[in-house]
Amino acid sequence: MNQVPRQNSPRLEVSNLSCVFDGTEVVRGISLSVAAGQVMCLLGPSGCGKSTTLRVIAGVERQTGGTVALDGVTVSDAGLHLPPEARSVGLIFQDFALFPHLNVAQNIAFGLKGRGPEVGARVEDLLARVDLKGYGEKGIHMLSGGEQQRVALARALAPRPKVMLMDEPFSGLDNRLRDGIRDETLELLKEEGTAVVLVTHEPEEAMRMADQIALMRNGQIVQQGAPYNIYNAPVDKAAAAFFSDVNVISGRVDGALTDTAFGQFLAPGFADGTAVEIVFRPQHVKIDFDRGGRGPNPTVSDGVPARGMVERARFMGHESLVEFRMDFNGEVIRATVPGVFLPKKGTAMWLSLRREKCFVFPAAKAS
Repeated sequence: MNQVPRQNSPRLEVSNLSCVFDGTEVVRGISLSVAAGQVMCLLGPSGCGKSTTLRVIAGVERQTGGTVALDGVTVSDAGLHLPPEARSVGLIFQDFALFPHLNVAQNIAFGLKGRGPEVGARVEDLLARVDLKGYGEKGIHMLSGGEQQRVALARALAPRPKVMLMDEPFSGLDNRLRDGIRDETLELLKEEGTAVVLVTHEPEEAMRMADQIALMRNGQIVQQGAPYNIYNAPVDKAAAAFFSDVNVISGRVDGALTDTAFGQFLAPGFADGTAVEIVFRPQHVKIDFDRGGRGPNPTVSDGVPARGMVERARFMGHESLVEFRMDFNGEVIRATVPGVFLPKKGTAMWLSLRREKCFVFPAAKAS
């Protein structure tokens, strides 16, 4: 029975998706909603279920539970499974999967239906839009990696898919080319009004490309939202640490407060006696030469300064990374400073924290 599309429905909607292989649940309770022209990034470490989720959306794998809908029409559920070619989805993978025996134009035209002139016009239009005008007769082996990526994009866009599924598509490109190719790809996909689901394990790529990020761990989405919110309001220590280096100091709650060498931190919602971890990024550590507050990065900071000795200082290109051995517990705290700041090993300095940039989480349980 034909379904009637729901009005104002998202281009792609995934509801409570689960997938079991050999008795192991590799995807559990995944729900996503992606509008036309929007980019959703599935971000997480290898083996967390990102690619399996993508294959289920494509129809390459069949889910154990849940539904997949395009423009309000279900394409896969407990009793229905449309094949990939019937779903109006495009696929781009890391290896591009181009046909070496076909030239550029033939690769782009592969899978297009219609009369010759219509197909030719669509191919020429796409070649121009991916900056490969005049390349139609060239063999795939004659192209650079960046040019092959553009051909793969043009081929995937040729049938005008509603959804583009991209699995680590830029990881094989040279770093010098990657940013430009990513930006060009996104611009073209948005122009086409295509909903995009991108799989990556690189936080920087997700932050650069995504309108929404779904952070995955152990087959589940642990946090979903705009890049700014995911970065600045992580759901737990592991989420914070996935996007950047973090420092961690331990404490115990007493009257909704935690005492540390940096002063007291608010810990609302935690019962007295609860062990907690205060998590903060290196760029949110203020360094002073003494307790009076004269340092290389004089940002506003609350709390009590704590003394540490410089263990190591390295220039990283646009900032310096300084590691301190702290007096109060002997542990190392890392701080970053814009520009060049390379104090000698053994120099005593005072550190304080930007309180609004610190996160308080329950302490991880010992395994």
